[in-house]
This record gives sequence, structure tokens and C-alpha cells, in this order.
Amino acid sequence: MHNPKSSENSSKATADEARLKPQVFYSSVIGITLFSLWAMFFTEQAGKVIYGVLAWISGSFGWLYFLAIVAYLVFVIVVALSKYGDIKLGPDHAEPEFNVVTWAAMLFAAGIGIDLIFYCIVEPLTQFIAPPTGEGGTIEAARQAMAITFLHWGLSGWGVYTLVGMSLAFFSYRHGLPLTIRSALYPLFGKRIYGPIGTSVDIAAVLGTVFGVATSLGIGIIQLNFGLKYMFGVPEGTATQAVLAVLIVVFAAISAATGVERGIRRLSEFNMLLAIALMLFVLLSGKTRFLLDAFVTNLGDYIQHFVELSFNTFAFDPPQDWLNAWTIFFWAWWIAWGPFVGLFLARISRGRTIRSFVAGTLILPFMFMAAWMAIMGNAAIDMVLGGAAEFGKEATANPGSAIYLFLEQMPWTTLTTIAVTILSIVFFVTSGDSGSLVLSNLTCRLEDPNHDAPPWMRVLWAAIIGIVTLSLLMTDGLAALQSAVVIMGLPFAFVLILMMLGLSKALRLEGLKSASMQDALSGHLSGRTVSREGHSNWSQRLARAISFPTFKQVEQFIERTVRPAFEAVKEELSEKGYPVNITEGGGDDLHVALNVTLGEEVDFTYQVWPRQCSMPAFTLRAEQPRSSYFRLEPHLREGGLTYDLMGYTREQVIGDIVDHFEAHLQYLHMRRELATRTPGEEDEPGPA
Repeated sequence: MHNPKSSENSSKATADEARLKPQVFYSSVIGITLFSLWAMFFTEQAGKVIYGVLAWISGSFGWLYFLAIVAYLVFVIVVALSKYGDIKLGPDHAEPEFNVVTWAAMLFAAGIGIDLIFYCIVEPLTQFIAPPTGEGGTIEAARQAMAITFLHWGLSGWGVYTLVGMSLAFFSYRHGLPLTIRSALYPLFGKRIYGPIGTSVDIAAVLGTVFGVATSLGIGIIQLNFGLKYMFGVPEGTATQAVLAVLIVVFAAISAATGVERGIRRLSEFNMLLAIALMLFVLLSGKTRFLLDAFVTNLGDYIQHFVELSFNTFAFDPPQDWLNAWTIFFWAWWIAWGPFVGLFLARISRGRTIRSFVAGTLILPFMFMAAWMAIMGNAAIDMVLGGAAEFGKEATANPGSAIYLFLEQMPWTTLTTIAVTILSIVFFVTSGDSGSLVLSNLTCRLEDPNHDAPPWMRVLWAAIIGIVTLSLLMTDGLAALQSAVVIMGLPFAFVLILMMLGLSKALRLEGLKSASMQDALSGHLSGRTVSREGHSNWSQRLARAISFPTFKQVEQFIERTVRPAFEAVKEELSEKGYPVNITEGGGDDLHVALNVTLGEEVDFTYQVWPRQCSMPAFTLRAEQPRSSYFRLEPHLREGGLTYDLMGYTREQVIGDIVDHFEAHLQYLHMRRELATRTPGEEDEPGPA
């Protein structure tokens, strides 16, 4: 059943509301520990095995990555542009929790992390100096380098995150399933997602997230260590890196404990502003006109060659090392990070329509990343073309130093280096922060998907991420374990395909609901349940339209009109053999709900809830002016409807119930014709 009040408050779960999922939690912890110990004590053996598996995957399934990454993007765009784009990721009455600016900042900060700083100089320079085909160091190589960079950081990768986030938000917030990866597979496997199938999917998601975040944090710490050496002479080495890792985890744990609203929101907004400031500094202090012209050119090259680049597997003369290091790596990287970022996107996107969600998650991050990569990358390429060849060689030879060597060529080097260092630290904190949120929710069973796991779980996962990061740095196995993250992308490539199939089925059912309302419309208009005497005349209708009831009046209306109407419907249906029960609440939880059990099929529920609204300005004649009044709105399984029942007669309330009941029966008929399954039709999940 829907409770519109609870849906308005996303909060931490209490100890009673959140329970540890032992199979997921302990299996993940054991797997993480064994993998870390193996890499720590058998570094050479681990490296050989991991690199061997990586070579096999890229050689045998490289083509699949190319096809899958395009399929994900096309799928989410088609869904957004279809009639299903108006469906909300939540009940019909839900509203977005975050404003657009904050939401965009959270998309950017949680989805990119330190890799944005790490690759913004290294990739354009590498593709320019040593392109996969053709001669390096030319103007043509420069344009090709930026087009490839746009491909790796553009719409294709964000299509993965969009697919995962859209699927999970849809099934969790609209159908009440747990906010976990397994929920997206419900239309395909039904209650079996609560068994070994779902547990395996969640474990894989946890492992991929932990190692993905830890690997990125390890990359960032190495880069930050170089920055501290560059600025303050701090020695590079394991001891310094260990201290940095501990500090970052402490900051992430503090932020996690304060809650998503106060923690991630503030850090994300600060990070967005600092990144924009750095980007504008490079733009305005360099060749501004050239960089703007180059950005437009790069965007055009990317759009013009998108299909060619997306499907170019170099089948006849494959530069396999380049493919493994770049395109296949990036596609696997995006897919492996899909559970982490997708779950977080779902968490912050409740109440948005599918169309606005897809548009936001594709366009907003892409435009910022395109501008960031174009300004930084073209500025670096221009430096090399202008004679700074040594800078290009050093930056590509030691990627961790690239951003600092780049800023060395710019004015105000000390200030910008400090800014990059701060930006890196905040990136670490936001990655660890959002990662701990996702991991804690993955390993807890939450009774309400609108709630988060308790703070101690988020702090625990922040610590686990830090331990894994430290173990990777101490073993010098960062590169091998980074490849392990790439390997994790292959299973999720298939999971994402299943997600598309499951979401397609579920959206088709949403279409059936709309169609069933249209098919039942003739019955709604017939007035068969309301006699002529039962209709309000125009004077009564006018009085109802301009009345602004108090909460007390709503209570009286429920008691005198709604409750008797519910009882009448219950009596009639009970006589016909339908199990019916009426539940209600009082005070702040005032509502009445009529529930009809329909055997193995989806039950029918019709509820009424009061909603407080601001008093309109034209009610000046009131003797005792009030700032608000109350509406009494009906709610179905899909959420709240937008009309007001206050002033209806008993017969009209009965007619409204019967109208929706008839539409529900029509929907069940159409669903049986398709012989498909409804997401969330079981009231209680099974063991997890």
C-alpha cells in the first residue's frame, strides 16, 4: 500500500527497519578478504592470472562490449522518447527530492571521481601522440584524439548508468521492491530473485563496487602523492599513501554519518563549483578563442563519427594492446561501475519522470565532461604543437603527474596546483561517501526503499573501502586489481541485457494500465452506480469547488461519507465472495484504505489521504483567514491521484471506487492475455 506521507521523507532506517543480509554481506567480505590476501602475498601469480583472463575476455568478448554499450544507450533514449517517458520513478504523486542544480552536481561528482582529473590530460595527449591508426602529432591526429576521448567519456558510458538507475528506481520506488540490483530482474525471474539468483547478483555488485572504488581511490592517491611531493616535498611511497587513504576514509565516514542530504549534497555542490572554476581559469588564461573553436569542432567530430567510432572494432588489423588499454577497458569500466553509480542515481532521482531522468543523466554530465575534456585536452595538445614536446612525453610516461605538469605550463601554478589537490580530495570523499551509501543499502534489507541503511553500516563500508585501498597500495598490485575491475564488467554486461528485457516487460504493463482505464471509460461515463437524485446539482458543485475545508472537516467527511461508502462496497463484494478489508489511521496518519484480495492476481487497493495545501489569495472574505486548507485525494497502487473527493456524496464515492475497480479488472484481463508478470505483486519479499 502507498503511504504518501512516508514517501515524502527519505531518511535513515532504524535498527528495526534495516536488517543485515547475511549471505550478501558475509560472502562479500570473505571474497574481498581472500582476493586482497591473494594479491598481497602472491602478487606475481595474481598478475599473471588476471592479465591472462583480461586478454581472453578482450579477445573473445570485445565485440560484445561494442554492441552492448550502444544497445544500452539506444534503449534508454527510445524509452524516454516513447509514451513511457511520462511515467514517474515513484508513485504518481511523488515529487523530486533535489532541485536540478543539486541533482546535476551529484550526478557529476558521484559518477566521475578522480578519473576525470587523471584522464583529462593523459588520454588526449596519448591519442594524439600515439593514435591507434595514422601518424601521430598531426592536426588530423589531434582531431581524432579528441573524438576518441569524447567517445570514451560521452553518452555511451552514461547510457550504462542511466539504464541501471532507471531500472532500479522504477522497480523500487514505483513497485516497492528493494533498492538492489536483483529487483530489476523481477519480471524475468519473479520470486526467485529472493533466492540464490538474486543473492549472486547482489554479491557481484558489491564486489565490483568495492574494488572499483578502491582502485579509483588508489589511482587518485598516487596522483595526490605526486602533487604533495611537487608542492611540499612530501616523499612518494607507501607510508604517505597510507596516511592519505586513512584521512580520506575518515572524511568519507563523517560525511556518510551525517546523511545523504547534508553530506553528499554539500560536497557535490562544492566540487562542482571548484571544477567549473578551474576549467574557466584554463579557458580564460589560455587561448580562449582557440579553445572555444576547438570545443565546437570536437563536438561536431564526435557527433559526425559517433556510429563509426562506436562500432569500429578494427577487425582487419586490430591494435589489440590499444583496444585493451582504451576502448574495451572503458566500456568494461563503465559497466563494472554501473551498479555503484546506477544505484546512487536511483537513490537521488525518486519522483522524476523517466524522460527527465534520461535527459538529465545523459545530457548534463556529458556537456560538462565534453567541455572539461575539450578545454583541458585541447590546451595540452596545443602546448605540444607549440613546442612543449618534453611535457607530452613526461605526461604520457607518468600519468599521475600529467595534470601537475600541465598546470606548470600555466600562470598561477601554485594556486591552481592547490586547487587541483583540493578537488582531488573532495572527489575522494564524494566517491567514498556515495560508495558507502550504495554498499550499505546493498547489504541491508530495508523495509522501505525510501530509507537508507543506518549510519554505522555506511561507516563500516567506508572503512572496508579504505582497507582494500591500503592493501592494494601495499602490495603494488594496483594495475592487476584494476584489471580485475575490468573483468567484473563481463558478467554485468549480461545482467544489463536482462535489465533491458525486464524493464521492457514492466513498461508494457504500465501501458496496459493506461489502456484499461480507456477501455473502462464508457462505464465511468454511464452513471450506472449513481442515480439521478444522487448527482449534485450545479449549485452544490459550485459550493464544493470554492470550499476550503479544515482538517477537522476532513475528519468529519471521512467518518460521515467515506467510511460508509467503503463499508457499502465491502458488503457488496463480500456477498459475492471477494475477501475485503478496510484499514484506517487517525491523527497525523489519517487515512482510510479499502483492499480487495484477488487470489493469485494483483490485489486492488483504494485509499484516501488528506493533503495540506496553501490557501489561495482570492479567499479574502474568510472571517478567520487561514494559511492552508486540506484536500482529500484518492490513492491507488501507482500513487496519488490529483482530484479532490471533499464534497462528494456517498454514492459518488462509491461510484469512484467502482470505476477504478472496474479499470483494475480490465487491466488484469489484458495482463492475462499477455501472460506476463507484474513487478512487486507479492506483498512480502522472501529470504534475502
